[in-house]
Amino acid sequence: MSIHVRLATEKDAEQLSRLNQLFNGGEAVSPEKIKESMKNSNELIVVAIVDEKIMGFSCAQVFSSFCYDELQGEITEMYVHEGVRRQGLASLMINLLEEKLAECNAKHVKILTGKQNKAAIKTYTKNGYQLEEDVLLEKKL
Repeated sequence: MSIHVRLATEKDAEQLSRLNQLFNGGEAVSPEKIKESMKNSNELIVVAIVDEKIMGFSCAQVFSSFCYDELQGEITEMYVHEGVRRQGLASLMINLLEEKLAECNAKHVKILTGKQNKAAIKTYTKNGYQLEEDVLLEKKL
């Protein structure tokens, strides 16, 4: 089995659409919309490739605030197809995103996941992330 990770390109939009629908459900995001987002945002998107097929993706962003002296990074999405989990793909994607976030001068990185997602929490802590006691509240506008 051949495994590697790299930054996504517009050529990956169709496969990203398929994986995102598996991850988030609902109506598929069109490849055209994904390409447009790639052109117009500073989002970092990494793909995990297994035997020449994209089987995972992860996204990150850098943000600044007057509240912090340094740029902050956030890994906002992480998905690995069920059939290839526990092969180290998430860790490879995290490592590449951290490298790219550091190149953007981010000094801290955070990841948000559900408290019931034990496999993700294990992966993140294995990669040096510390579990915090923050509470997330959300409201639909």
